[in-house]
This record gives sequence, C-alpha cells and structure tokens, in this order.
Amino acid sequence: MITYNDIYEASKKERYSEQLQPIPKNFVSEVASYLKEKREMASKDNDVFSDVIMKTKKQLENAITLFKELILRRKKKILNLVLIASETGISKQDFENMFAFEKVLFEEFMKSIDNSDKILNGMLNGSSIEQKNELVVFKEFVEEFIGLGGEKMGPFEKGQIANLPKEITRILVDGGKCDFVEE
Repeated sequence: MITYNDIYEASKKERYSEQLQPIPKNFVSEVASYLKEKREMASKDNDVFSDVIMKTKKQLENAITLFKELILRRKKKILNLVLIASETGISKQDFENMFAFEKVLFEEFMKSIDNSDKILNGMLNGSSIEQKNELVVFKEFVEEFIGLGGEKMGPFEKGQIANLPKEITRILVDGGKCDFVEE
C-alpha cells in the first residue's frame, strides 16, 4: 500500500531530475486507492476524531496537489523528449520509465509533429496540401450525430470550436448551426 510519503518522494525525485524517473507501473492505481481511502476517512462525521479528520483532510489535499505536480512535471519532460525526438529521430529515450498512457501521449505528439512537418515541407516546396478538415465555432448546442464514416461526433456546446471534416462543416454551416473560424 502506498503512503503519503511515497507520493511526496516520487514528486520530489521528479522535481529535481531532468530525466523521467522510474516509478512502479502500479503507482497510479495505488495512488487512486490511497486517495479513495483518505476521502472515506475524511468524510466521516465524528467529533471524537475531529483532529484526526482535519489532519486526514489536509493530507488528502496535499497528496492530490503533489500527484498533480508530479504528472505535470512528467508531461513537460515528455514534451521535451518529443521535441528532441522530432529533431534527432531518436524516440525511445526514457521510454522504459513512462507509464502506458504516457507512451500513448508521446506517440500521439510524435504523429502530430510529423504531420505538421509534412505540411510545412509541402508549403516550402510550393505544393499546397488539401486540408481535409475545417475549424468551426458552434452558434448553438448540437447533439451527438453520426459522421459520414459512421463515427460518433459531438455533442457540441454553443461557442465550442471543433476541427471537423469539410463535408460535415458545409452541412452544419448551411444549416446555421456554426460558422467558420477565420484564420
């Protein structure tokens, strides 16, 4: 079982190191169990243990703050690794220290950078790349609907901006549901 001190130590190690720190693969689920247990203890209304409950609530707040800080620092390090990997082509550095969801994040960022590099190179070479999507802003609430490829889209709130396929944006704009975002 994980303790507050374990969360603190993990956060401290991440803060003072440039590389992603190795953390046990079950760390997030252990933190979730720890937070659940502390929430249950903090929610008890018993005057006999009011000091204990107050300490538990404070420890819960601090643990949440430390965990959020830990994840934020790891995201920043992953972004830095993505930038390095996009320039050098080496993309497996610190991969063994990433959680599964962080590996997905890394790969998705790499795909996005590769796509934007292709677009930039195409523009530099004088060829225009046909945009498949367009940015729109919704003028009213639009319920979930099925796209042309059978995928679910939405729901969209009034004022929400979305990057949607051109065919769908034309239908929505013609129907008065949204407007194009000017670049």
